[in-house]
Amino acid sequence: MGPHPAVAAIRLAVRRVLHDLLTEHHRTTAALPHAPSHEPPPSSRLRSSGAVSPSPPLVLVACSGGADSMALASALAFESPKLGIRAGGVTVDHGLQPGSDVRATEVVLRLRELGLDPVDSVAVTVGRAGGPEAAARDARYAALDIAAERHGAAAVLLGHTRDDQAETVLLGLARGSGIRSLSGMAAVSGAGGRYRRPFLELDRQTARKACMVQSLPVWDDPHNADPAYTRSRLRHEGLPALEKALGKGVVEALARTARLSRDDADALDSWATQAEATVRDSTGLLECAKLYALPPAVRRRILRRAAIAAGAPAGSLFARHIEEVDRLITGWRGQGAINLPGKVVARRQGGRLVIRQG
Repeated sequence: MGPHPAVAAIRLAVRRVLHDLLTEHHRTTAALPHAPSHEPPPSSRLRSSGAVSPSPPLVLVACSGGADSMALASALAFESPKLGIRAGGVTVDHGLQPGSDVRATEVVLRLRELGLDPVDSVAVTVGRAGGPEAAARDARYAALDIAAERHGAAAVLLGHTRDDQAETVLLGLARGSGIRSLSGMAAVSGAGGRYRRPFLELDRQTARKACMVQSLPVWDDPHNADPAYTRSRLRHEGLPALEKALGKGVVEALARTARLSRDDADALDSWATQAEATVRDSTGLLECAKLYALPPAVRRRILRRAAIAAGAPAGSLFARHIEEVDRLITGWRGQGAINLPGKVVARRQGGRLVIRQG
């Protein structure tokens, strides 16, 4: 008799990601100049011996102790030895609740009981920039980046589920930030593809069921039920209201919207990259007439990139800023310069768009 369907689902999701990482590792290893020419390629060594040579990659799981990340940790611990991959874990203590250090210690013990090694607990100080949720997220990713670099990890696995993706899409819709915001979380993100999200096609209940049937203790973060947090209100009030009004399947539809939006956004980004070289003059300035001839979605991507290149912080550059700059091209009536975040100024001069720090 095989494993419970929920356990089988989480293991399959992790196995697919680990296979991808092994493929990438083989490509990198094969490109190294120190490999003797008479040796078989890494892929054949993997097939014959079941181990990755010359050194197996290390994959870390980011684990809060909640059901999603504990399910992920259990699947990584089960699948990694079969593929010759080293597996470890990291838990981040945000220090936002009494006893958070005790919780972090417990998570470390649980990860070690699963056979993961190395396992780290990292305490962070959460600032205030962007609100409590954004500040905690920034501190968490900074800590995970440091842990991954310290251990030389090939990747860090994150336990975001299809439900998390649906919530992210709705939050992006509320911000009105365009198709990229609607594309939600990428399955692969971060510098060099460091972050991997195996569970984006699985629902939250599957992860929780997998923990239950494996008798894995889980911690339910009280912040996830605190109405003071936007995502918590969306999870416990917004999405249930949508399902009541529209019927079941809202989460799946939102996750599908994220996939389709990401494909569209990637295509438009690629188009903008190719088009940008054709709308600059010999001095590198953007020509307004050539920009005007582009589709708005492509033109605004070029404008956003130009503003960021000039020093505007990407996180502070919103759709309304780009729309104001766009009007220098599409609604030119001699208006003055546009002030952007980061003390960047955009102005139209002699048929050219000049964007620089002023």
